[in-house]
Amino acid sequence: RDGDEIHLASRNQKPFNRYFPELLPVLADALPDRCVVDGEIVVADAQGRGLDFDALQQRIHPAESRVQRLAAETPSQFVAFDLLALGDDDLTGRPMRERRALLEDCLAPNSSVHLTPATTDRAIAERWFTRFEGAGLDGIMAKPLDGTYQPDKRALVKVKHERTAECAVAGFRIHKDGEGVGSLLLGLYGDGADGTPRLHHVGVCAAFTATFRRELLEDMGPLTVDALDGHPWREWAEMQAHSEQRMPGGFSRWNVNKDLSFVPVRVERVVEVTFGQLEGGRFRHGVKFQRWRPDRDPDSCRYEQLDVAEPVRFETLLAE
Repeated sequence: RDGDEIHLASRNQKPFNRYFPELLPVLADALPDRCVVDGEIVVADAQGRGLDFDALQQRIHPAESRVQRLAAETPSQFVAFDLLALGDDDLTGRPMRERRALLEDCLAPNSSVHLTPATTDRAIAERWFTRFEGAGLDGIMAKPLDGTYQPDKRALVKVKHERTAECAVAGFRIHKDGEGVGSLLLGLYGDGADGTPRLHHVGVCAAFTATFRRELLEDMGPLTVDALDGHPWREWAEMQAHSEQRMPGGFSRWNVNKDLSFVPVRVERVVEVTFGQLEGGRFRHGVKFQRWRPDRDPDSCRYEQLDVAEPVRFETLLAE
């Protein structure tokens, strides 16, 4: 902020003012006249289930009419983490403890602008680590009290939740360089509206080494033979028939006469992966390959295996 001017930007310096107009007046009320504050824009779920990352992503939209409508329907909030400048003073060379004390002193929180909780008590941090997950947070940040602000370095530790899941492999994509498997398409079974088990697309497993990408392609090759015969996602485009089934988005309609956006395989393999968070029934981020599970049948890969945190309203955590 510089006087009456408030500038919102992403970590890559992409201007955000036009996407979150509702934040400008509440930030004007909360921030000192001249400052640079590091923080995060969030959208809370209307049903009290913590943060809504899908709703947040939808806020980045080119149409002005949609921006204004979503500002009213899914209003955003700002959570302040750090104070980088105050008045004419550059604080990035100051230790974290000083920056935090100044932030607590100069910020005037309101219903839409918050100060992130912080503690030096390990027991409290452990409680937050468990409790905050229910609001959609994937972990907590640990920063050295004597540490300076270093924007180009990883001068902090992110302590994240990590769990395992066994998923059915239903297809793959070729790596962007054209060699080997770039990602595996993962599915979990859940009951449809008629009680029939259906395979839902839950995410992808990627970030393989070049050697493993080539090994995967050789391994998956035999499973592509007659893969569309009885494939659970063959008719994914018929949305009315599969309205309760999560499908891989953005693909061309599957048939043998069209170029497929990914390669379907016979659903015969099970992979164990690690993941952090679920969002809308899918893994929020890419998951990590751990091992093949030849002892598991794909039909046994169900949502019930997942350990999901109890929902917690985001606003209640800010009072911790």
